[in-house]
Amino acid sequence: MSEPSALKEQIQDVHEGYRQLREEIAKVVIGQNEVVDLMIISMMANAHSLLMGVPGLAKTLLVHSLAEATSLDFTRVQFTPDMMPSDLIGTEILQEDRVSGHREFKFVKGPLFTNLLLADEINRTTPKTQAALLQSMQERQVSAAGVTYTLDKPFLVFATQNPIEQEGTYPLPEAQLDRFLFRIDVKYPKQNEEIEMVLNTTSRTETHIQPVYTRERLLEHQALVRQIPASETVVRYAVSLVRATRPDAESNSGKQLDFAMENIRWGAGPRASQSLILAGKARALLDGRFAVEKEDIDFLAKPILVHRIMPTFKAEAEGIASQQLVEQTLASVSV
Repeated sequence: MSEPSALKEQIQDVHEGYRQLREEIAKVVIGQNEVVDLMIISMMANAHSLLMGVPGLAKTLLVHSLAEATSLDFTRVQFTPDMMPSDLIGTEILQEDRVSGHREFKFVKGPLFTNLLLADEINRTTPKTQAALLQSMQERQVSAAGVTYTLDKPFLVFATQNPIEQEGTYPLPEAQLDRFLFRIDVKYPKQNEEIEMVLNTTSRTETHIQPVYTRERLLEHQALVRQIPASETVVRYAVSLVRATRPDAESNSGKQLDFAMENIRWGAGPRASQSLILAGKARALLDGRFAVEKEDIDFLAKPILVHRIMPTFKAEAEGIASQQLVEQTLASVSV
């Protein structure tokens, strides 16, 4: 089916915007192309993402660069063990009118009231503060002193987590992990990329990112994502992938059922199926295509499923990680 000319122009505009975003971010971030792609897909799908990586891999710079290139209000919050929900949401203060002497409480908004929130080292804060963030991620609103405040659109959370440091951390609950569209693994750069990075960052030249998106243009493109069609065949494939991660799913059969029962404590829920299709639509749109393909689902399966699968104790003892479980699932499911 051919799309109307107006829609063709919109799709071309998204593809051009994607190209411009990548070019601007590449001015300050060397390499990490797949990470950048996943971040842009997450933004277009109006979804949150978790960036995993050791310190010094430019996770903060990646998020800040994306905010600069899209003209979004950006706030970085360093999560700490003594952080309270009010430090994130805001608090009421008592104010006095100097003329009348009348006193009243006024709500002072916290850093959560932004377009793009970088939750740095999110697992360093207590479950109570994480729960406050969870409401904003799911409902795009927060409650304080009995009043509900709607957050501005778009509202996106990019959180970072250090996978090797466990002391003084609070593991993210499964319910919160499920709210992240992707778990994006930020890896060490290649040698030539690291050389270029060192040369660029130790010179006197400063590089500035130019905004290529307005807030209004981004909202239009986010709305366009849901207009991209996904065939029933692709949807069935995405659902089959997700169901194959569940040890007790009746659709599993034979070798895959045995594998899941032996190695997976629990699998991904229906939100993972929805995420595969929504992210697939965003990827197709950014690529200038009018339909989701199987290749989109295969590309997105690992970052969408890896944090939604829990290996059994036996699998962990044998060194089988969630990434390997996703790869086995992909190998066992056909269209």
